[in-house]
Amino acid sequence: MTSPATPAGSAGPATPVNRLRPRRSCLAVPGSNPRFLEKAQGLPADQVFLDLEDACAPLAKPEARHTIVKFLNEGDWTGKTRVVRVNDWTTEWTYRDVVTVVEGAGQNLDCVMLPKVQDAQQVVALDLLLTQIEKTMGFEVGRIGIEAQIENARGLNNVNEIAQASPRTETIIFGPADFMASINMKSLVVGEQPPGYPADAYHYILMKILMAARANDLQAIDGPYLQIKNVDGYREVAGRAAALGFDGKWVLHPGQVEAANEVFSPSQEDYDHAELILDAYAYYTSEAGGKKGSAMLGDEMIDEASRKMALVISGKGRAAGMTRTTSFEAPEA
Repeated sequence: MTSPATPAGSAGPATPVNRLRPRRSCLAVPGSNPRFLEKAQGLPADQVFLDLEDACAPLAKPEARHTIVKFLNEGDWTGKTRVVRVNDWTTEWTYRDVVTVVEGAGQNLDCVMLPKVQDAQQVVALDLLLTQIEKTMGFEVGRIGIEAQIENARGLNNVNEIAQASPRTETIIFGPADFMASINMKSLVVGEQPPGYPADAYHYILMKILMAARANDLQAIDGPYLQIKNVDGYREVAGRAAALGFDGKWVLHPGQVEAANEVFSPSQEDYDHAELILDAYAYYTSEAGGKKGSAMLGDEMIDEASRKMALVISGKGRAAGMTRTTSFEAPEA
């Protein structure tokens, strides 16, 4: 795999940053609404992003920047990835969003989400601006991550280059509403299948985003489901993304948080089985286990490929705070 290029003037963080944070549920919160910002702190979402883009009216954006700074600095976001979504580079608001928020609360911020990314240079521009601010403020250079949101056909066509544009990048996110509009999709229900198409209209889009993310060791996040009271519909749509391998999905309402956390976590049975595979493979490949390249775990043959698959499931389970209920016992000699 080709490593993401480091933009000129950028530098990596002084200490390693965990770019693969839990993101089963990514809660959107209007940056202009103090009541919602207060409530979000107590919800069990893995990630909360304070929104300066679509959730803020143009006249509310300047004040919302300062509201977000206040809540990042004074709020209790324990256990949550803290993100701010700024406006996209085609607007007049982006640079001031970044400067105000990062200068004011950069030490209490994990990532900046950039919407409507169309090419790699837009990510590079954000990386360079973050680097300038970090150096000016004396922050650790490179610690703040970038989340890139794909919302139109041009962005999807360039998603591989976008995924490689900055070592800060942590996620590639699908933005379905704007994307549907950009390709003239025949539907007004965001997240649902368009009428008249007998298959999954989003499969190609999601897979292309997923491949770009995985090829660059990034996470892939599905976008929102706007029928916020239809939790069963949310589960169905989230389940499709989870089945493909996505790491999480946006939530727009507290009622969707539990569903997201459940859908994007392995079942207890799968988690236990993955941990058993890892323990068994470690034993059988060891001196004590006979240095075997493959072995039987019950009626199942396991090998190196089994170990890699189990690592994915165990990693998701551990990130979700799951506790195993079984243990591996080496066979008697």
